[in-house]
Order: sequence, then structure tokens, then C-alpha cells
Amino acid sequence: MTFRFGVIRPGGTAREQLDLAVLAEQAGWDGVFVWEAAYGVDAWSLLAAMAARTGRVRLGTMLTPLPWRRPWKVASQVATLDQLSDGRAVLGIGVGAVTTDLPVTGEPTELRRRAEMMDEGIDLIRALWSGARSYTGVHYRYETDRDDLGDVARPVQERIPIWVVAVWPRPKSMRRVLRCDGVIPGHEPSPGAIREMREWLTAHGAPPTLDILSEGETPADDPDRAAAVVAPWAEAGCTWWMETRWEMPHHSPERMAEIRARIAAGPPRR
Repeated sequence: MTFRFGVIRPGGTAREQLDLAVLAEQAGWDGVFVWEAAYGVDAWSLLAAMAARTGRVRLGTMLTPLPWRRPWKVASQVATLDQLSDGRAVLGIGVGAVTTDLPVTGEPTELRRRAEMMDEGIDLIRALWSGARSYTGVHYRYETDRDDLGDVARPVQERIPIWVVAVWPRPKSMRRVLRCDGVIPGHEPSPGAIREMREWLTAHGAPPTLDILSEGETPADDPDRAAAVVAPWAEAGCTWWMETRWEMPHHSPERMAEIRARIAAGPPRR
């Protein structure tokens, strides 16, 4: 199983983030992922620009709060990115965080409702990517008589990966993962929990290609120590390491310099 390395860009101006994406590809990273906020630098415009300036790295969100977005709009944006990048798009989704440091926008916050909306959103997005012209659910309805809409927006990839936030060992979370292509583990699991989750998913029909993400920070100036941080996660069954720098403020000159240095140092490979 191939183990890959990505960077998550939590902040900075559009130009700064675009330049860092180019640097990440040059430094040997396998993916660049951006935060999708209620207001701020638009994730999909930014990813489209990254697609035009790069040729190899996977590109996607980490993550899109799907219940707070129109699924047909998300499907359009991801398909457009997939075309512009020649098949490098990834969609990372969750129900949306409800915390004091995020804007209040009046969107639904009841967890069960958001989970239902996310499940329907996954189905609707998959249906649109496959060329379907209609969908009817409890929360969403889509109908069109036009064939050309699906034809021109068809993704390059036969199946664009959808990675979903899930919490081990919650049954509903795990069943949702089985409908997707990867899992973004919630609640900061241990490598042991990742190993148990991988075993459960495999036993319940998940393909060996299912991605499991791990994330954290590794030093830029000590390759051996950086690789040692990542090793337990790879051994537990993860397929991606996501280099993160979530602490605020994201866009201070000092923070941006730190992030640039870490990206330039390259991924923490063994």
C-alpha cells in the first residue's frame, strides 16, 4: 500500500497559498489541501488556480462542511477542478464544526439533521458525477431535462475520491465510510485505534485502496525525527500523512515563514 504525504494550508492570502502549492509540488509532496471557510479565501477558486500551476499533486479541501453547502454546487466545483487538474481532485467532507472561533451563519446545527444532509449530499453528488438527471431525498431535490449539463461537467476520474470525517468505533460513522473512498479520523485517535478501524472496515467490505488519513506536525530540520513521528501511523494502516499547522494566527509573517520552511524541507519520508 502506497503511503503519501500532503500539506494542509489553513491560511494566508490567495497568492501566498498558491505559491506554497507550487513549492509543495517542487519539494516532493503528494497533495495540497485547503480549508473551506464560511468567509475568506474561496477554496475552489484557489484550487483551480493551483491546478493550473501544478501538474502532479492531488488537490482538495480539508474540509468542506457539506450540509452547509448546496450539493449540486459542490459537485460542479469538484468536477471542474478535476477537469482542470487532469484528474487530481479530492473532496474531503464533514458535517461542519460548531465552535466559537467560526462564523455563525444561521445554518442547521443539530447533529442528526446535518448527518442526514451529508448522507444525501454524498448520494446526490455521486449521482450527478455519473450523469444522473434527477434525485429526490428528504432534504434535497434535483431535476433537469438537459443532457448536456452532465456531459460537459463529467469528471476526468472514473471515481473522484470522497474522504469523510468519521469517529471510531461509532457504527453510523463507520457505515458512512464504507460508502466513500477514505476516512478523516475524528477525535484524535491513537495508532492502535486506527489499526482496529482498518481491521473493522476490511472485515465489512472496504477495499484495500481505502484511504485513512493521519495528521500532525513534524520538524523541518530533523528528517529522522520527522520520519519517526509518521512511522507509527503508517504501520497502523494509514495511507496519508497530512502536515498541519492549525494554531492561530495562521497568516502572521512568522507563521507563514515557518510553514514555508516546513514545505520546502519536503515530506517526512523514511
